[in-house]
Amino acid sequence: MSRAQLKDIIEKGRMSGISFANTAIAMSGLRPNGHQMNKSNHCHHFQMPLHYPRYRKSDYETMPEWKLDCLLNEYGLPVTGDVTQKRNFAMGAFLWPSQE
Repeated sequence: MSRAQLKDIIEKGRMSGISFANTAIAMSGLRPNGHQMNKSNHCHHFQMPLHYPRYRKSDYETMPEWKLDCLLNEYGLPVTGDVTQKRNFAMGAFLWPSQE
């Protein structure tokens, strides 16, 4: 999923008043407790973070790599590349154009 798609999904959810927990439950195969059964009957747990990150651009520019990894992992985003690529990805995913 691209950064633009992620921002679009989040913005649509805010505009429609849909919480992402309710959206996830409404998707087929998900249960209210956050558990999902796949075809091989393995149970997976999905937990959407409660808050959108509220870091400034300067925070991302100085954020240590381990913290970027935790943040990206928490939102299910890829944690690959060097620290510069991770910073750029996080800023693209979480900063609105007015904040960049």
